[in-house]
Amino acid sequence: MLRLSKKAEYALMALKDLASRSEAGAASAREIAGRYGIPVELMAKVLQRLVRCGLLISHHGTRGGYHLSRPATQMSVADVIEAIDGPVMVTACTDADDCEQFATCNIRDPLWRIKDQIVQALTSYSIQALAADESPLVPISLSRRVPHQPEITDGAPLDRH
Repeated sequence: MLRLSKKAEYALMALKDLASRSEAGAASAREIAGRYGIPVELMAKVLQRLVRCGLLISHHGTRGGYHLSRPATQMSVADVIEAIDGPVMVTACTDADDCEQFATCNIRDPLWRIKDQIVQALTSYSIQALAADESPLVPISLSRRVPHQPEITDGAPLDRH
């Protein structure tokens, strides 16, 4: 199952919070953590990581705090996830050195294409869109899957095996 880490979720929550504030309004780790019931120490570590990765700027002092390093329209959800968790991965293997089945694997390439679509969706969704609670434009089909229905002839299901 694809799942964000708690730190990535907290980072997205913090960036959404900061993007929703006025441009001049910085917020401290304590303020952001308090609004969402997150431990202050953990939020501080997440925010510091976002500063190191260039997504936030921090200012010290009485009017200090954190604010976005660039407009929220120029920051994607993928930027945040990669800053906290590293590259989005669907499979454990990345090259022949990582996997004994690399040469014979029949799912690697399709799964890599799926990963590329996921990354494209995350890259196309900006922090501003997240803050505005906009619906993402997802490039992959999300149509409902129809469960397999066995064919019936003369009242008995067909056995295709």
